[in-house]
Amino acid sequence: MTETPSRLAGYRHRRDHFFGSHAHSPLTAEQRARFTGLDYFPEREDLVLALELDESADSAGEEVVLDTTDGQHKHFFRAGVVRFEVDDQPVALTILRDERGGLFLPFRDGSAGKETYEVGRYLEPQRLPDGRLHVDLNYAYNPFCAYGPGWSCPIPPEENRIEVTIPAGERAFTLPA
Repeated sequence: MTETPSRLAGYRHRRDHFFGSHAHSPLTAEQRARFTGLDYFPEREDLVLALELDESADSAGEEVVLDTTDGQHKHFFRAGVVRFEVDDQPVALTILRDERGGLFLPFRDGSAGKETYEVGRYLEPQRLPDGRLHVDLNYAYNPFCAYGPGWSCPIPPEENRIEVTIPAGERAFTLPA
């Protein structure tokens, strides 16, 4: 019997194809010529989460201005806080909302600068029919500024810079020699 690739494996394959061949890839032509694929943590089913969004925090709804990697600023609103555990360690992260209502989770965990991009990684949580948020940490990805200069990427807010390591999603980008 043939095993069907997981949804995550399909996503990763499409992402690698985009990075290696698409005109809108964040990689330069020289980088694309040497590109063999992004590096990922192994998939972890325990990091696929359905979480309550705590919108009762005093700061929920407040505007937050994030600095970007090129010295600019990007405006968001605090949507609320999600709480969960990674390897028995508690984590609380603030979910942001953009001006169109989209949800955004920028974070910098204990792996940043070692196993993952030093500035942090991103996720876009999705609302489930029951109102909870679908947060699959296996989809945590590096912003385009992780691949070279010329990109403007929001830097995670202070409250989303955590010591806990989240061993899921994309690892730091390196090209083969």
